[in-house]
Amino acid sequence: MPTNNIPFLRMFLIFLGLLWFDSFTGLEAATGKLASVPGLYVFGDSLVDAGNNNYLAISISKANYPHNGVDFPNKKATGRFCNGKNAADAIAEKFGLPLPPPYLSLKGPFKEEKKKSAAMTGVNFASGGAGIFNSSDHKLGQAIPLSHQVNHWLSIHQELTSQLGPAEAQNHLSKSLFAVVIGSNDLFDYFGSLKLRQETNPQQYTQSMADELKKQLKRIHDTGARRFLLIGVAEIGCIPGKRAKNSTVHECDEEANTWCSLYNEALVKMLQQLKQEMQSSMTYSYFDNFKSLHDIISNPARYGFTDVTSACCGNGKLNADIPCLPIARYCSDRTKYLFWDRYGHPTEAAARTLVDLMLSDDSQYSSPLTLAQLISS
Repeated sequence: MPTNNIPFLRMFLIFLGLLWFDSFTGLEAATGKLASVPGLYVFGDSLVDAGNNNYLAISISKANYPHNGVDFPNKKATGRFCNGKNAADAIAEKFGLPLPPPYLSLKGPFKEEKKKSAAMTGVNFASGGAGIFNSSDHKLGQAIPLSHQVNHWLSIHQELTSQLGPAEAQNHLSKSLFAVVIGSNDLFDYFGSLKLRQETNPQQYTQSMADELKKQLKRIHDTGARRFLLIGVAEIGCIPGKRAKNSTVHECDEEANTWCSLYNEALVKMLQQLKQEMQSSMTYSYFDNFKSLHDIISNPARYGFTDVTSACCGNGKLNADIPCLPIARYCSDRTKYLFWDRYGHPTEAAARTLVDLMLSDDSQYSSPLTLAQLISS
């Protein structure tokens, strides 16, 4: 090839590369449409677990087997309760960050460099089955409750401070995002425990959930965290497993939804109080997952879904008779399903839709700031 053609070829290939790059989700972060975030630190349950439960010795609350991960890179079942990436992953991609690795994957010999790197860009502490309280799942070794997740964060905070020094670590943390997605399992515990329901009424129980969450948020804030994303509990009465129990018309369990609303109301009030106490040192975005899911179920076509009642992966009525085990069957087009399994974990398409709503200028789902406004504040 004549040498005078090489510059033209190089420019042409760069042009093609830009066209290819422009077609992928997350371009907003790379092109500056979204403010930058140096790190993403994730706390919560199976909605955002990236595989921490894989490292628990006796836990059966794991998703490190097919058909989970069928749409993850290399069709890998990582421990995410999803066909692909979850909401925490989608948020990381929006801001151009690596997917936050599970904290427990960073422990052990020969992992120091990996831990140092992850501490800077983000770590996922979430655990399938986890609750705000130290629930029965924790007692049986099935999950890592929120208080223990915060203990793990303290280890990462120490690593950050060691690397950057106190002043620079504080600057890093003040610009980072701390996402908290938890509460559903505490409500499931309440639904399923006659003892709990005899000891306390729904209002008292949901208020105690908010009070305990406040303690843990304060612990995180005390380490230098300033920007929080709190995601409310969804309409868990409308998940496939709940609907399937209504043998005739498969309607939502409205009693369960009422309790979810009670908790979300307590959560919103608690966050307002916490911000007042913290004054200008805390900003947050509360995302109304209950309303967003309700709107998607009410008008699925608007969001690109055709099935918002069945599980994509399972068997039997509404594909909800069994969990998403290797013996289950799964739908051919996962982009059209809202729910991945009987427990109501979103498909990757649904998780991305919810994250888009968090970032949207439409504030009907977010208060007092949208996620985009929180990062820009």
